[in-house]
Amino acid sequence: MKDILSDEFQQAVDEYLIRHRSIIDILTKLQESSARINRAVAKSVTNCGCIQIEATRQRIPVEVSLKEVRDYMDDHLRGKLCDNCREVIEEEIGNHLFYLAALANSLDLNLYDILIQQHKKISALGIFSVY
Repeated sequence: MKDILSDEFQQAVDEYLIRHRSIIDILTKLQESSARINRAVAKSVTNCGCIQIEATRQRIPVEVSLKEVRDYMDDHLRGKLCDNCREVIEEEIGNHLFYLAALANSLDLNLYDILIQQHKKISALGIFSVY
């Protein structure tokens, strides 16, 4: 069964996107929204301090199986987003989804179908679907 919510979201984007309908506008707005997500995360670290980044070299024992590697991978994040930073980042990700849906609309693609294809690929390849 098709996910109605994602289809409705994509249709709403098509209906409400007025000023930036050019593919060039959509591509640049998508890139800008990505940069705004990065900036919001960076500000959570540098301005608010609710999260910290402690990046070091990943240390994976040699004898570990590929399936166990995940247990040794560190995301380098410490702390938890405060309510304010969470709200800002959620807003920026929402804007990014808006322009992603606009891009899909311009290219006559369906986001739900793309999600299903990616899910099938990840499920079929399992840990070998390296992203």
